[in-house]
Amino acid sequence: MQQLPLEFPHLPCMGKEDFMVAKCNLEAATLVESWPNWPYFAVCIYGSEGCGKTHLANVFSNTVSKLTNYPYKIPFIRAEQIELETVHKLFNQNKCLVVEDLIPEINCEALFHLYNLYRNEGGNILFTASTAPARMNFKLPDLQSRLNIVTSVEIKEPDDDLLSSLLIKLFMDRQVMVNPEIINYMVANMQRSFAYARKLVMEIDNISLAKKRAVSVSIVKEAIASLAADTQGELF
Repeated sequence: MQQLPLEFPHLPCMGKEDFMVAKCNLEAATLVESWPNWPYFAVCIYGSEGCGKTHLANVFSNTVSKLTNYPYKIPFIRAEQIELETVHKLFNQNKCLVVEDLIPEINCEALFHLYNLYRNEGGNILFTASTAPARMNFKLPDLQSRLNIVTSVEIKEPDDDLLSSLLIKLFMDRQVMVNPEIINYMVANMQRSFAYARKLVMEIDNISLAKKRAVSVSIVKEAIASLAADTQGELF
């Protein structure tokens, strides 16, 4: 009988000092931190799942609060949740806004009005997305033309050094200490993406808890095999 690990919540560290700057994300981090001296009222950070877009959005939110003495963090809203009825309320309550997960399948008219309101009345919007807005196909041409001119910066996939640092941080977020040899083994044998790194650390932690054993190379191998089996299963 195998003991199943209990799901205890873990909180990732989202402060500026916790964001690991490397070649793949330096431009994005520099752009976010340059607020309020942005080249345009709105900017977009885009990249693959788990690359740190939300982390940078939190850095932006904290920066706004610090520089403007704003009493609470500016709100985050998913692009698909924006409706015409809430556009003016959003702006009246928050001159800065984070709009996450920008995709073409949204209420284009609502986003069009939100965009114009923040641009014309002096607000700021940080968009996050998986791809650049200029490469999306919005049904409303006027919205597409406006998003085409938003300054957009990509977060690319990590190199070895950043991947190693990311793995260490992900383990530390779970209060797990792992020796460097195991980190090196993971980097050499895993898929090279932010999203996979997060899935792998979670799987390793679950196996370690279930077996009541410290993280080892054998547990890493088991976790990689488990994720590979899950991926294979999704294909059939």
